[in-house]
Amino acid sequence: MFGVSVHTTKKKTQTLVVDSKEMGLELHADKTKYMAMSRDQNVGPNHNIKTDNKCFESVEQFKYSGTSLKN
Repeated sequence: MFGVSVHTTKKKTQTLVVDSKEMGLELHADKTKYMAMSRDQNVGPNHNIKTDNKCFESVEQFKYSGTSLKN
């Protein structure tokens, strides 16, 4: 999910939750994380996104297909 601000990212997350429900799917907040990346090194701390009684955790790094990605 891409967004230029926390507000945009939160709105897109809400849309994802709603659209998933309409398709019969459910996002599991304990399995779904997000990482914010910016060219600006002084962007500030990342915050968890809370929506639809779920809290999506912000992470500084994660591993995908054996590759470590870092902010």
